[in-house]
Amino acid sequence: MIELSVKVVLSYLLGSVIGSLLVGRLSGGVDIRTVGSGNAGATNALRARGKGFAFAVLLIDIAKGWVATRVIARLAMPGIPPASPAVEAWLVSGCAMAVIVGHVYPLWYGFRGGKGVATLLGVLIGMDPWLLVPVLITWILAAMFFGYVGLASMIAALTLPVSAVAGSGEPNTPLFAFGLFAVLMIVFTHRSNIARMRAGKEPRARRLWLFGGKDA
Repeated sequence: MIELSVKVVLSYLLGSVIGSLLVGRLSGGVDIRTVGSGNAGATNALRARGKGFAFAVLLIDIAKGWVATRVIARLAMPGIPPASPAVEAWLVSGCAMAVIVGHVYPLWYGFRGGKGVATLLGVLIGMDPWLLVPVLITWILAAMFFGYVGLASMIAALTLPVSAVAGSGEPNTPLFAFGLFAVLMIVFTHRSNIARMRAGKEPRARRLWLFGGKDA
């Protein structure tokens, strides 16, 4: 229990390091939350500040998800024997949840962060890179069909609990728990996108949408 608590707290604090706000501070004190959509994620960074800025943001937000699940969750702690595979799976799941919560509600930035998609990608790379395959395929297909980046992210997140159940002979309970958490969190953080889609005000990504036409 002590090990889980320490690692979850460390993962949350790491998640609170927001890529866009860190890069913005280093590049002249820009707060990305005051421009564009007001979100602190890579998508808004791309629209508001360009490709170079957005790439740096994406790299940081993915990296911290990887560090939480690949490094912190598996870190040896003095006086505590190595965790069994079953316990380690829960440690990884707990750290994965914590780093995403840190990104969405960062301690260092007044609990106003991003939507968690890039950090989720880093988490999956740290957990098992093969988990990215159904997520990315689903995201690409959904983005091409609907044209909404946010909707594609929500649909892609649904593949995680499905993968936990269908990926092997027995359900992977820690992964399933994380998958459900990820779906709920991604849907929650995209609630403004849902409202805009219902109102017909959500912009479509023209280069992704196959059925965009001239008026997309």
